[in-house]
Amino acid sequence: MSGQIRWGILGTGWIAHQQTADLIGNGFTVTAVGSRTQESADAFAAEFGIPSAHGSYEALVADPDVDVVYISTPHPFHAAAALLALRAGKHVLIEKSFTVNAAEAREVVGVAAANKLVALEAMWTRFLPHMLRIREIIAAGTLGEVRTLIADHNQNLPKDPEHRINNPELGGGALLDLGIYPVSFAFDLFGVPSSVKAIASMTETGVDRQTAIIFGYGDGQQAVLHTALDTLGPNTAVVLGTEGRIEIDSVWYTPTTFTVFDSDDRVIERFEQPERTRGMQFQAWEVERLIEAGLTEGTILPPSESLQIMETLDEIRRQIGLKYPGE
Repeated sequence: MSGQIRWGILGTGWIAHQQTADLIGNGFTVTAVGSRTQESADAFAAEFGIPSAHGSYEALVADPDVDVVYISTPHPFHAAAALLALRAGKHVLIEKSFTVNAAEAREVVGVAAANKLVALEAMWTRFLPHMLRIREIIAAGTLGEVRTLIADHNQNLPKDPEHRINNPELGGGALLDLGIYPVSFAFDLFGVPSSVKAIASMTETGVDRQTAIIFGYGDGQQAVLHTALDTLGPNTAVVLGTEGRIEIDSVWYTPTTFTVFDSDDRVIERFEQPERTRGMQFQAWEVERLIEAGLTEGTILPPSESLQIMETLDEIRRQIGLKYPGE
């Protein structure tokens, strides 16, 4: 990349620290940060050596030295922040889930398209080297007809009812925070499901504690997915085909290794990560690639697919009875 594209960070929480560290550590230009308070923005800017610190999101998106805004707020604030930035003429990289629901996603996608700006969902897994290689293997026909995905994302997270993961006011629950990963993987492999079946168990705060999902597809493929916020799982995934399978090691949605087996259970490929990395820089490279090419979307995760994912998440939430305040 040219290094001429300038990033602004909207929000100063944990995930903003992770993304900013990967941006700066990989040679990206971060020129500004914005928070709801000047104190928080100043502390974040000092930590990372960022030139400008703004005490409001409005000031950040108005900064003439910012070209693209990374939105790191909790889910319920993604849409408002994205629209604020897009209407100020800034490209956006929006943390997943893209929004809280499909109605919000539809508005964000529409405004981005109308202003010819990039609005990329920060589903970083899509852009990792092992996932790119998996797509190549599948496209080459190595697995034959791909039939099934089995994937989980289960963590043992804080039990505090005020914590973001448990708080309905902050879009809490396993589905939008953790389950989005296997759901997005299923879309990557098979596209939009023709049938969706989901069950869940709820926390005392009213968000999903664990959710099991089965997607069905017109040609008979299936995706079997599970997510939970209070039980640590293997966090592995397997892709099954008629001529072989891919077993993705833990943690499958981070930079990791995988093994390809043929139909006789023989190892035909072992993928090792070429370098040790957290990997959030890859999605940022995609944003810059699109901007420099004069494009508003790529093929790995176009905005239309992020909208389709939100529509499916809406259906899952309808089935499990999860509705957020204000909806």
